[in-house]
Amino acid sequence: MILEQLLKGIAIKATLYVEGFEDKEITSICFDSREVKPGCMFVAIVGTNSNGHIYIDEASRKGAVAIVCEKLPQLLFPDISYIVVPNSHKALALLASNYYENPSKELTLVGVTGTNGKTTIATLLYQLFKKRGEKAGLLSTVAVYVDEDRYEATHTTPDPLQLNRYLRAMVAQGVQYCFMEVSSHGIDQGRTEGLLFAGGVFTNLTRDHLDYHETFAAYRDVKKRFFDNLPATAFALVNNDDKNGAYMLQNTKAHKYTYALKTAADFKAYIIENRFDGLLLRINQQEVWTKLIGEFNAYNLLAVFGVATLLGVDKIEALTLLSSISPVAGRFQYAVSATGVVTIVDYAHTPDALENVLKTINDIRTHNETLTTVVGCGGNRDKGKRPIMADIATTLSDNVVLTSDNPRNEEPEAILAEMEQGVQAQHFHKLQTITDRRQAIQAVCKSAKKGDIILIAGKGHETYQEIKGIKHDFDDFKIVQEYLALYKK
Repeated sequence: MILEQLLKGIAIKATLYVEGFEDKEITSICFDSREVKPGCMFVAIVGTNSNGHIYIDEASRKGAVAIVCEKLPQLLFPDISYIVVPNSHKALALLASNYYENPSKELTLVGVTGTNGKTTIATLLYQLFKKRGEKAGLLSTVAVYVDEDRYEATHTTPDPLQLNRYLRAMVAQGVQYCFMEVSSHGIDQGRTEGLLFAGGVFTNLTRDHLDYHETFAAYRDVKKRFFDNLPATAFALVNNDDKNGAYMLQNTKAHKYTYALKTAADFKAYIIENRFDGLLLRINQQEVWTKLIGEFNAYNLLAVFGVATLLGVDKIEALTLLSSISPVAGRFQYAVSATGVVTIVDYAHTPDALENVLKTINDIRTHNETLTTVVGCGGNRDKGKRPIMADIATTLSDNVVLTSDNPRNEEPEAILAEMEQGVQAQHFHKLQTITDRRQAIQAVCKSAKKGDIILIAGKGHETYQEIKGIKHDFDDFKIVQEYLALYKK
């Protein structure tokens, strides 16, 4: 693609062009100097851990013909053109959209943002439209789907080049609808710039990612930016039971809609029955039985219903499809062993998510059985939530085992010590700490009796455990089933 087409819509502060460069073909774009090839445009990104500007010389020597940067390097190569921009993150996203010929304009793209529920809502929407016979795409924490083709996800919101590459692949396969998780990191780092959204969904807002955003207000305002940028042709659907829902809508140009269980809303639901094998809901005066569990999933299902109808699906058809779709892997993933022990694996890694899961279990259970929670907190992430998570677990469970999550580059014992500080004195008798996650799961399986409930929280769909930069194979759901089969009673 030639430079004039590539730079369309990009704010530019200054340029230093080689003569005739405007008509030169750019063969690829990259922001990692290790991927630079002759004919490439290198974009120097200012990241949280490194600054791409220090790799401009390396990119230049490897054959880059153009450099996009926020500040010119001291050493300028005579055969390279330089483009200075105010924000290289935003520039990369727009360059990526232009390079892949703006694929988001050729399909119906819906973004889902909020603290909890993003994966479930996006995945259920993908399932619903596939069951309807549509070609659909999914960009989620768990996986990327280009219609039927599955790819491993590396980030909740991929980098702009990956993102637009996937969207272009979807268009090539005839995909009409794409459902995408939009993370706060993705919004803040401009990964979604240049994308045309047909709609946006806000789920809820609770404490998360404060290691990155520093304050809750900053975290909230980043989410709001997504709705501020929606076009007038789009819809904005927000959870009206969350006090931040109305805030998200304040400056949006999109058509405004709400969903709720407890307050007035455009899409309204009531929980009639809540059991371990599913939910009976009344949605807009129609009853529907679903395979999902818990109040938090009632919100997720209601959001899915709202999006489907806003995209033109008949209401009765949408409810019929809702009754047939399956739970998302690692989200309240429920099983009963041959010995009658109930296991639930959930991605709950925030205080609010953990509280929701435990309250759901306590609402359904008989309380004649023992509820044991296995939980930890990730390393190199928001430390403030660690004592809160332990407090919630020990308050709402009969027994708790604190264990490693993904310790990353922190010492697991230090993480667990910080968690223990949140445990109230009257709950210390419930507490056990086993650093090794496999040993923790083994211990609770060995002691579980018929009817007991084991919740393993924090990692959900993840099939690895990250320790000191290495990802080791680890699947909570498989491991708990293996140990329950081993300890038959």
